[in-house]
Amino acid sequence: MTKSLDRELIVGLDIGTSQIKALVGEITADNQLSIVGVGTHIARGMDKGGVNDLNLVVQAVQRAIDEAELMADCRVSSVYLGITGKHIRCQNESGMVPINDTEVTAEDVANVIHAAKSVPISAERRLLHVLPQEFSVDMQEGIKSPIGMSGVRMEAKAHIITCANDMAKNIEKCVERCGLQVDQLIFSSLASSYAVLTEDEKELGVCVVDMGGGTIDISIYTNGALRHTAVIPVAGNQVTSDIAKIFRTPIGHAEEIKIQYACALRSMVGKEESIEVPSVGGRPARSMSRHTLAEVVEPRYQELFELVLEEVRASGLEEQIAAGVVLTGGTAKMEGAIEFAEDIFQMPVRLGFPTKLKGLAEYVQDPAYASVVGLLLYGKDVRQQQKKVGAARESVGGLLRKVTSWFKGEF
Repeated sequence: MTKSLDRELIVGLDIGTSQIKALVGEITADNQLSIVGVGTHIARGMDKGGVNDLNLVVQAVQRAIDEAELMADCRVSSVYLGITGKHIRCQNESGMVPINDTEVTAEDVANVIHAAKSVPISAERRLLHVLPQEFSVDMQEGIKSPIGMSGVRMEAKAHIITCANDMAKNIEKCVERCGLQVDQLIFSSLASSYAVLTEDEKELGVCVVDMGGGTIDISIYTNGALRHTAVIPVAGNQVTSDIAKIFRTPIGHAEEIKIQYACALRSMVGKEESIEVPSVGGRPARSMSRHTLAEVVEPRYQELFELVLEEVRASGLEEQIAAGVVLTGGTAKMEGAIEFAEDIFQMPVRLGFPTKLKGLAEYVQDPAYASVVGLLLYGKDVRQQQKKVGAARESVGGLLRKVTSWFKGEF
């Protein structure tokens, strides 16, 4: 949220291992999301989604926020914050309640979801999300919206995502030291799915693979609901490290070489192409074959994709992903990555770009922005739900006031 007159603004903040991104979005009169501010800064003090150096992270976050504020001409006061890391855990639970008035109400739905999430969670863990999958009313199963249905008892299945409380506190502290509040913590892969998936893909069955610098975040949907989430604590930075060590070049130059010249499949690169590789210690730059670079990168991408495939198989949902895999995140952009992934997964693979945007959309139509755009879309949904609840309360309040005034008039 922001301090700005007559503008409904939402701010998303993605504190990644390689880059920090801040986006300011405005909800327009026709209920569309318009990007009005973008701020990015190289991440320092982060490793695999966790905070290593608080002060360095605070400085980088402040610079990204300042840049977004300047572009949007607003003052940011709170953000929707993404979180990832190997400490993220998921579980599928169910709960059951009796139906109070033979017809399911919103209160019954809230009660059954509360029953589903009432599983013991250790003190060192925090509940992030409780996402309903489907409902059952008596013998009728697979219901997506049970309100208004008749029955005696209702059951709900839900996907529960938790995180380590200390890890959450550390990343929240970075934001609070910039003078900002955290509206909500959101699992980064869940946010990415808001930005890059279609409803058809969710129904058919799809796996979102968000490949960042320090982690690979995985979300699997079937029948329109989230069924499995996981985080693999290895990603694009490993590729950069391999290039730096084998080509004996500084990490910064290795990252530039990876972005500009690397290819995930050596068969797609001709042996005659050459690149300039800066050396360390003041030594002169050397000329290297781009094919040799691909030979370094390909085994690492193979390892990353095989780790993802292993996780998908462990979930037991491999046969239900009819729509295939959607790769997103900065590490997914490399030339040859989609073709290589299709070869390993043996299913359709596409590159996921953020969609459903207006305003400065050209700045963020990039897989690297999927998570932070998703945070805005998630925040927009939360705002809409809050408005509906507020309107319902206002309606009930108005009715009570009318009844009260009627009684006062009568007696």
